[in-house]
Amino acid sequence: MSELREPLYAGFATEQIHGGGSSRAEHGARVAPIHLSAGYIFEDAQQARDRFEGLADGYVYTRLGNPTNADLERRLARLEHGHDAIFLSSGQAAISVAFLALLNSGDHLVASNSIYEGTRGLIVANLARLGIEADFVHDTNDIDEWQRKIRPNTRLVFGESISNPTNDILDIETVSQLAHSHGIPLVVDNTAATPYLLRPIEHGADIVIHSASKFLAGHGGALGGVIVDSGRFKWDGRAGYFPQLTAPDPGLFGESYVQRYQSQAFAVFAHDVIAGRLGPTASPFNAFLIRQGIETLSLRMERHCQNAQRVAEWLAACAEVSSVDFAGLTEHRNHRIAAKYLQRGFGSVFAFTLTGGEPAAHAFIEATRIFTHMTHLGDVRSLIVHPASTSHCQRTAEQQASCGIFPGTIRLSVGIEDIGDLLTDVARGIAAVQLIDNQLAARPAAELVIPGKQPTTR
Repeated sequence: MSELREPLYAGFATEQIHGGGSSRAEHGARVAPIHLSAGYIFEDAQQARDRFEGLADGYVYTRLGNPTNADLERRLARLEHGHDAIFLSSGQAAISVAFLALLNSGDHLVASNSIYEGTRGLIVANLARLGIEADFVHDTNDIDEWQRKIRPNTRLVFGESISNPTNDILDIETVSQLAHSHGIPLVVDNTAATPYLLRPIEHGADIVIHSASKFLAGHGGALGGVIVDSGRFKWDGRAGYFPQLTAPDPGLFGESYVQRYQSQAFAVFAHDVIAGRLGPTASPFNAFLIRQGIETLSLRMERHCQNAQRVAEWLAACAEVSSVDFAGLTEHRNHRIAAKYLQRGFGSVFAFTLTGGEPAAHAFIEATRIFTHMTHLGDVRSLIVHPASTSHCQRTAEQQASCGIFPGTIRLSVGIEDIGDLLTDVARGIAAVQLIDNQLAARPAAELVIPGKQPTTR
């Protein structure tokens, strides 16, 4: 875990290259070294005691902290304008650690219905086994629905800044105000936006999560996740709401985490007690790879957004496409709110639905040559997948539809290739769909039953 101490640079690109880096006096290398060491030497017995008791800075064991990981944590805290950051082994680990640090048995959370399926599974299966209940808000920007779902035992409100893949945009300012009026924090998964497009903390979010494996890394070669704490939420604001942070703790010799660490209470507890004991430790080598990727984040995000806008506009003009879920399109239901929060671009992950259902979706995917068929996003390479038969395959058709997933839905993560080549590849996919349509048109009417075919709603 690393704490933000230095002043911020004015420009994002300068920050992503220079901000929060280790002092050259520490090791002399211009690029932070990879510290592949399980443990660290103590100078004497007193130093060992002080480090274990938290009375002195320094490293004990890589599960509890590592210089390479700390270098990345400082950079991520700065880019999100947060106070502390914790680097973990994956985005799923980051979500899990954040939730387990905030929630106790008998607690309740409210989340947007438009969230990553891995997060949903964590909530409805894993957390439920621990006695933690949840409700989902189906209209992300219906603040009255958020209000209705909050209970006296609600301790967490959660949403994604840009939902994957239907581009529901969370009104962070409004939802955070509601959460704070109930004495609870807002946690935002900012993976699809990155801090280049949006800093949720500036709009009232208390904790920000990233799957650093995605856009932050950019190259698809490393796993990692991060929790960024704003350091602003008052954990002792409501008596008894967060006893793990406010009650005397034997491990702190009778002090509470709030008493000992004040604005760092959540970050220290999440790092030391949850991550430190469960052990989702990130490899320093992965930290190094992600750290290198971050240095070009702004350049890549500009190209990602430009390409995605062009591809979405092209698809929206196709008769074979019934809908395009890209917030950068003026007709998208969330375009107005997206324009408020996403002034540098609208991201590059979105879904579109073909009228021909699953056969058309499979034909489109298998016809492409530049889009890589895989379940990942945020890569410099353009990626494509069919959610109904992959990420959402364990949900019923009705549950899929409630998330905007239909048999003909395809998810794209638009990369940074030349736009002409990408549009040619998309046209290749549409040509394959047209071929299927022509084949169907030649068949007798009695045979024209296409499972899951979606009506055109353009």
